[in-house]
Amino acid sequence: MPKKFMKRYLPTPEKVQSIRSLHFLGDVLHEPNLWHINRHCVARAFLVGVWFCFIPMPFQMIAAAFFAIWFNANLPLSVVLVWISNPLTMPPMFYFNYRIGAWILDRPLLAFEFELSLPWLSHRLVDIGIPLYLGSLIVATVAACVAYLAIQYLWRRKIRNDWRSRRMTRLKQTRGSYTS
Repeated sequence: MPKKFMKRYLPTPEKVQSIRSLHFLGDVLHEPNLWHINRHCVARAFLVGVWFCFIPMPFQMIAAAFFAIWFNANLPLSVVLVWISNPLTMPPMFYFNYRIGAWILDRPLLAFEFELSLPWLSHRLVDIGIPLYLGSLIVATVAACVAYLAIQYLWRRKIRNDWRSRRMTRLKQTRGSYTS
């Protein structure tokens, strides 16, 4: 079921390979493991995608794609999972990361005031940036590991349940053939 669902909604390798702006990657996109949908590739894709969705940085999708290639994870799924952090979810996610970082560093929480100016950014970047990135690294690592382990567990449970139901179906069929 999850494999069929993912195959239905993820782009095909041919579709991604036909994008002209990605031709600079050469034969990297022709690696078949980047497109497989199995327990290991999908779990690694969740590891990469969830980790990068919690890191405040520009071009998260490019970084996720690079690491998906490096870790041999499912490429489209890694890139799609980065969109967990979207314009609606980023503020609460990054504020939570900031709070975790400030708590670990034992710093007081700063009142939220934003000013789009160079002096404000240079003054507040250290005060906010260090706890934000420390919290982001911790939350990203924990969330990515939990996602990886959850996918491994859920995939195995689904396979076990499928095997059990097939075995029960076969037993019912064999019992039915003996009574006839």
